[in-house]
Amino acid sequence: MELRCWGRDWGLPSVHPESLAVLAYAKFAGAPLKVNPVDYTWMSPKGSLPVLLSDGKEITQTANILNFFRKQQYNSDYGLSAKEGSDTLAYIALIEENILPAMLHTFWVDPENYASVTRPWYASRTPFPMSYFLPGKMSRDALNRILLTKGQPPLYSLNEIEAQIYKDAKECLNLLSNRLGTSPYFFGTVPTSLDAYVFGFVAPLYKAQLPKVHLQQHLKQLTNLCQFCDHILGSYFTRTLADG
Repeated sequence: MELRCWGRDWGLPSVHPESLAVLAYAKFAGAPLKVNPVDYTWMSPKGSLPVLLSDGKEITQTANILNFFRKQQYNSDYGLSAKEGSDTLAYIALIEENILPAMLHTFWVDPENYASVTRPWYASRTPFPMSYFLPGKMSRDALNRILLTKGQPPLYSLNEIEAQIYKDAKECLNLLSNRLGTSPYFFGTVPTSLDAYVFGFVAPLYKAQLPKVHLQQHLKQLTNLCQFCDHILGSYFTRTLADG
């Protein structure tokens, strides 16, 4: 199996939340992966990353890739009860609804972060002439996604939307921190798909060197979530990061 994904930086095996979640789950489940950081989406078969290639099949989207792993008997959730499985789906939905929009805004819409961190990173890893166009397209796509999912009445102005998505993200981070408590993982001592999703969507916010640290500052006050990210990096990605 080959995983094509955005590449590493900031002390992470990938800077891209969805790619990072898939990489983490593969480590948890022991799935043998050849990781190919292609670094620009036109090199992926369907124009989006991550994408898993296996026996002529092309699987995109995080949930579909994780389901494919499970069908191949690489399942980090095998020990979960029915209730824990249900809780996992509920928390993943909360992450996608509340943390993802704030992540998109932090990296792709906020002018300072985009100009000094996001655009230079993606442009430097995208071949000319696409390096001039791809980051801007991704920024516009991020804003459109935010407006599509969050720009509903009574939130009419962009400032109102921004305030709401950061409020929602902070509340979701607080919820995750309270749920994790002092445990190493969300369901005890063994990592699951929920841990992979949380790691994927929290670690880039934790590790990136951002000039605008509004949400990052809040996250760093939740020390158990930061320790959770450090623990996964140290336990599963030390060799990966050392190799490259």
